[in-house]
Amino acid sequence: QVQLVESGGGLVQPGGSLRLTCVASGSIASVNHMKWYRQPPEKQREIVARINSDGSTDYLDSVKGRFTISRDNAKARVYLQMDSLKPEDTAVYYCAGLDAGGKFIRPGQGTQVTVSS
Repeated sequence: QVQLVESGGGLVQPGGSLRLTCVASGSIASVNHMKWYRQPPEKQREIVARINSDGSTDYLDSVKGRFTISRDNAKARVYLQMDSLKPEDTAVYYCAGLDAGGKFIRPGQGTQVTVSS
């Protein structure tokens, strides 16, 4: 079973940028999709971005135009480029997915993103 490890979080000022990386222990070339979701403090989890097998992408409305999801199948990595960060983007960010057989690819430990001045 593919395991995921997220990294790249940190403390950043409003308006700043971060790039999150999700490294998979196995191939992600044939997965149905990969996604990033976040768990803000005392709020419900929300899917931030998703990239499908055909390369198409979907975004949470509040991050459209600011976040970009991408994948490198050769390196078995998924990225989330986050620009123009806002305090409301503060959360623990997780990577997850769905394999070609419909099995959930579980997230790792997550990476904390804190946007604050």
